[in-house]
Amino acid sequence: MYLNQFLLLSVFLFCAGMYGVMTRKHTVLVLMSVELMLAAVNINLVAFGAHYNDPVGQVFALFVLTIAAAEVGVGLAIVLLIYRNLHSSNPDEVDVLRG
Repeated sequence: MYLNQFLLLSVFLFCAGMYGVMTRKHTVLVLMSVELMLAAVNINLVAFGAHYNDPVGQVFALFVLTIAAAEVGVGLAIVLLIYRNLHSSNPDEVDVLRG
């Protein structure tokens, strides 16, 4: 397979994730869109690593997966705390929590 096929897939996934971040009103869906964008980055890293026969891309992809897992854990905890306080998970209402 060619490198440009993976890059086109990655561009499609990243654009779909960016669209989801900009248009969604539910916080969990925004987090899912961010994860979609991180998956696109991982595809790029692995594709370029395989293209240049260098394992560094796969190593960086593992780091991105680790950081994404931590981001999901912290993000869902924040969403749960916001839902407990506001009884809504709308990201537009989060600025009410400022002191």
